Amino acid sequence: MVKKLAVFASGNGSNFEAIATAIADGRLQGAEIALLICDKPSAYVLERAARLGVPAFAFDPKAYDGKAAFEAVIVEKLQALDISLVVLAGYMRLVGEVLLSAYEGRIINLHPSLLPAFTGKDAIGQALEYGVKVTGVTVHFVDAGLDTGPIIAQLPVIVEQGDTHDSLAERIHRVEHELLIGVIQKIVDGKIGATGRLVRELG
Repeated sequence: MVKKLAVFASGNGSNFEAIATAIADGRLQGAEIALLICDKPSAYVLERAARLGVPAFAFDPKAYDGKAAFEAVIVEKLQALDISLVVLAGYMRLVGEVLLSAYEGRIINLHPSLLPAFTGKDAIGQALEYGVKVTGVTVHFVDAGLDTGPIIAQLPVIVEQGDTHDSLAERIHRVEHELLIGVIQKIVDGKIGATGRLVRELG
């Protein structure tokens, strides 16, 4: 049975397109992107979704009476489509109680650092400013905190001498695509289990 995904994104949407492409060419099996959720009505990811034929819901958070109000609308749309997994891929907004309670244990986030280092915005810039020699990418389950949920998988990325924000970001994005698609496949296949903060592969 094909599992339906909802991808949340706020910007360019390269990870959204990477997932869609992996599904189309058979590298990611047993899944489909049934909906894109975007909190920036002018974001380029919406153009990607239109080109790829993926339905999208774009909203302006300021048009709602708080986070609970717009998340209630989102949850209604997710449940109507029988969404199995929510994938935050460049969604620059903390998930609130309404969405968390409806999809507990079924929301994952992609973050461009080796958590718990460099949480929040511009993790790549934070890594460069701190002077680390190795940074990376993390996929984790989402909880109420800022990038604090149980870690599912991580991959390192070497910070090279002379790296700029753009050059490091380019290499990180390549690793992000690989890691995220692999994690989604394992979740779709039922090969990820979690006990408290400990996430393990099954079978």
